Amino acid sequence: MTRPLLELVGVRAGYGPVEVLHGVDLTLYGGEVLALMGPNGAGKTTLLKVCSGQLPATAGEVRIAGNAVTGADPAALARLGLCTIPEGRGIFPNLTVRENLWLATASGCTLAHIEAVAYERFPVLGSRRGQLAGTLSGGEQQMLALSRALATDPAILLLDELSMGLAPRVVGEMYEVVAALAQSGVTVLVAEQFARAVLPIADRAALVQQGRVVDVRPASEVETDLSASYQLTTEGGSR
Repeated sequence: MTRPLLELVGVRAGYGPVEVLHGVDLTLYGGEVLALMGPNGAGKTTLLKVCSGQLPATAGEVRIAGNAVTGADPAALARLGLCTIPEGRGIFPNLTVRENLWLATASGCTLAHIEAVAYERFPVLGSRRGQLAGTLSGGEQQMLALSRALATDPAILLLDELSMGLAPRVVGEMYEVVAALAQSGVTVLVAEQFARAVLPIADRAALVQQGRVVDVRPASEVETDLSASYQLTTEGGSR
């Protein structure tokens, strides 16, 4: 691992009077994939919203490459290389594939560049460029969301429930793309309820419970523990 690229120090945040994050400390290093694991309602999505500037922290500090960015808006963070794919993919269903890609030109990239990156990575999108995004399959919609992110050459990619609504085969394909991004130097923070989907490509896993990061370990250790637990469960059930 290299230098810290994204850091949360004592971060607290919530909605109105309800505090959801209670002093979160978390560090991501350049080129790593860190999986945020935990049940629904644990605070994973809220943590990503704070990182992306969609939700202000009420206390603590967020840093990118050592520089405090607490309170910066999403546009400012995007200019620093942080890109987010929210839960639900964040595409516009009533726009075509090409029109959705055009929206990424706000990052300063040309549409020609964005389309070239998208269609090279996901050729099926090229054949559907004039099709309404809402009529694409779930996997194709996720490809479209990833394409917009890839075209901006992000340094940090935040993913929220990438596997939601996708067939296992498609989930595997999406995470292969994420793994390739990390190999190219992109730092990835992914919130995922289904641990088995992300652990094979993650470097570390952080367990979030009741608004706190309670454990951070190598992903391989967590995967081994899950496999052992599954084996004990199945053996016990067969007796």
